[in-house]
Amino acid sequence: MRRIAPLAALAIAIVAVPTVIAQSPGVAGARDKTRVAAGTYAADPGHTLVVWEVDHFGFSRYSGLFGDVTGTLVIDPANPAASKVDVTIPVVKVTTASAGLTGHLLRAGKDGGKPDFFGPAPADAKFVSTSVVLDDDGDEAKVTGNLTLNGVTKAVTLDVDFHGAGTNPYNKKATVGFEAEGKIRRSDFGIAFGIPAVSDEVELEIHAAFEKQ
Repeated sequence: MRRIAPLAALAIAIVAVPTVIAQSPGVAGARDKTRVAAGTYAADPGHTLVVWEVDHFGFSRYSGLFGDVTGTLVIDPANPAASKVDVTIPVVKVTTASAGLTGHLLRAGKDGGKPDFFGPAPADAKFVSTSVVLDDDGDEAKVTGNLTLNGVTKAVTLDVDFHGAGTNPYNKKATVGFEAEGKIRRSDFGIAFGIPAVSDEVELEIHAAFEKQ
């Protein structure tokens, strides 16, 4: 009798699997530029991430991320070089795999001094594009813009790849996605604590989804 319940559960699971698969949406996006519609898009904050990585003591690479990114993308497939992106990154929502390190990033300075990193009430970071230069295929681009971080604005160039476009199966919005990579020196933005033990160079990896408005 004790074996009946597990066997029954297994049978139900086997029967249910095709139903679950049938109800699950397929892969809605594809790396097909003809799917991109002209217009203004808003960043999907739940699926747009800025991952940063530094070298820690020469022993390992260490990563953290910023989420809840907001902003807009204006794009016209007939003139992609005229595309414009303006996004805001809430630094206060930085997160890492270590609660202690996340707390250090947002910790106030000792005895009223300057914080080691961002401090408890950091201003949002912003990236506003100034130029877009496409490759011959039109699915990769160098996007240069002004990055404002920690009260300092510097020009930054990102290598951007078109990831995919299509219709979001849940909200039915036309969606486009991109991946980007870049590098900054944190000392350029007034964040020099721990250099060189913790690298000055910060590698950025960005995963962004935008929904048509």
